[in-house]
Amino acid sequence: MNNSVTNTARLLGAGLRALLVLTLVTGVIYPLVVTGVAQALFNAKANGSEVKADGKVVGSALIGQQGYSLDYFQPRPANGLGENSVNTQYKLILSGATNRSGDNPELIKWVTEAKAKVVKENSTADYKVKPSQVPADAVTSSGSGLDPDISPAYADLQVHRVAERNGLTVAQVQQLVDEHTTGRTLGFIGEPRVNVLELNIALKALAAKS
Repeated sequence: MNNSVTNTARLLGAGLRALLVLTLVTGVIYPLVVTGVAQALFNAKANGSEVKADGKVVGSALIGQQGYSLDYFQPRPANGLGENSVNTQYKLILSGATNRSGDNPELIKWVTEAKAKVVKENSTADYKVKPSQVPADAVTSSGSGLDPDISPAYADLQVHRVAERNGLTVAQVQQLVDEHTTGRTLGFIGEPRVNVLELNIALKALAAKS
């Protein structure tokens, strides 16, 4: 009986020591090492790829923002997203796609209306946009609805409107777009893209100087 109790106590003691060691290694040491390496080698990415303007964080380079006035470049639409229905104190935009097929009548209606809006908003006295010029990303949301980038084609389409509304030349605004266009990763992965937040920050700075 005594031996059985002693053995049980030993097993419990060994188990407790193993638990403490594993907790220390996997719950304290490992997270600290990973965090330290991330902060040292990938500081910007580890902290959410923050974008700063005027000395303060204004967003993330990885998450698109809505609500820009027509003085600025517009992002992709965010159709198909909803509001938080669990905690209604904070009406958070949910990440998600439309989940509708290409021939869905509702999606076709959205795209048709969005294209007409893009043509109207981006046509100026000296520049008329044609429906055939409107790229797909101007009238459809991304899979997450939070895409921070637009295609160079959509950015180019907005140049005349942005220039007119900010009192800038088309050449000045086009240069901004060109400077903020990122090519394919490693030359073959993905598509060329323009980060809307970073482009609009540069636009605001340029307009302030003019």
